[in-house]
Amino acid sequence: MPDWLSPAEWDALRLSLRVAFWATLVSLPPALLVAHALARWRFPGHGLLNGLVHLPLVLPPVVTGYVLLLTLGRRGFVGQYLDQWFGIVFAFRWTGAVVAAAVMAFPLMVRAIRLSVEAVDPKLEQAAGSLGASRPWVWATVTLPLILPGVIAGAILAFAKAMGEFGATITFVSNIPGETQTLPSAIYSFLQVPGGEGAAARLALVSVAVAMTALVASEFLARRATRRVQGR
Repeated sequence: MPDWLSPAEWDALRLSLRVAFWATLVSLPPALLVAHALARWRFPGHGLLNGLVHLPLVLPPVVTGYVLLLTLGRRGFVGQYLDQWFGIVFAFRWTGAVVAAAVMAFPLMVRAIRLSVEAVDPKLEQAAGSLGASRPWVWATVTLPLILPGVIAGAILAFAKAMGEFGATITFVSNIPGETQTLPSAIYSFLQVPGGEGAAARLALVSVAVAMTALVASEFLARRATRRVQGR
């Protein structure tokens, strides 16, 4: 444990990393599917799906958190059945923080992957299909390698967004030290008490460092993946 971080500050950092990791991981499969659907398929409700995916970007995060509470809370439309039938509870748990962070980061991941899919020449996929390859095999061997830079960039940007998520998280899972208190929540808490400015400043520096590292890593890995795809 770094000497310049208190146990409470270290707990907030560790929880933020944990939440961001799982939020990114659980978002990736549906993001791949939704991005491919928006880029390549035309179906009734295409515009509605696109709007729903990007809605968290334009809604106040508190509203998103409130919708999650109404939906997945213990008495929510879905949450009450998850609790009664499976014993799964998201509200006021770190797993709920994962859900909130995933919802807020999802549009960024989808957008990055969608742009990569749209940049792939469909004729390449058609050529592979004409040789007898199935659609899943074409996607795994042709499409996925070509969109890999966008997938990497989207995943890392989603991770950084999840690390900094505050409004939806505090509304859905509150601000419980050791359970749901992530870096932004801890900074907010420290700023509410006398003498907490130093701890808030330290955590703010940690947040900046993590975000900058994620952005630099995203650019580096995306460029490396692009060079590999181009055979350089």
